[in-house]
Amino acid sequence: MATQTATVPAAAGSASGKPKEKKSQEEIYAEFQQLRNQQRNLVNNLNTIEMDLKEHKTVIDTLKTVESSRKCFRLIGGVLVEQTVEVVLPQLEQNKNQLEKLIEEGKEQITKKGLEINLFKDENNIKVRGQEPTQSAASEEKENVSEEKSSGNRNVLVGNL
Repeated sequence: MATQTATVPAAAGSASGKPKEKKSQEEIYAEFQQLRNQQRNLVNNLNTIEMDLKEHKTVIDTLKTVESSRKCFRLIGGVLVEQTVEVVLPQLEQNKNQLEKLIEEGKEQITKKGLEINLFKDENNIKVRGQEPTQSAASEEKENVSEEKSSGNRNVLVGNL
């Protein structure tokens, strides 16, 4: 996840650092798809970490019910290691706390990437089929609807082109 975070500012900086050249539709589309793919990768990584967290919680809950001197086995780097519950339990709880922090950071990264995508869509006037308009466009449509109702003309659809 850290490598993806490092590439985001570089991509944003290069786009804003260029002079305002007219990009072709293909370039805009490719850049938009790249942003969406980055967001999908962040979501997939977050889902994987959330699954790991769920497994850690299950194992911790199970180990809390047994004696601390009982033997347990832990897979570390592909090697099965024999330890006691009293040694493994604190390690698992520490890992669980780190996973929770990673999940929070991942959610923040996804939110930032979503904002970056929305900004890119607004800057390049991109509309996605089957998707509702952004908040600013939705508020403009609501204003238009309220104006239409007040004027009594309900059969006319007004849009900003």
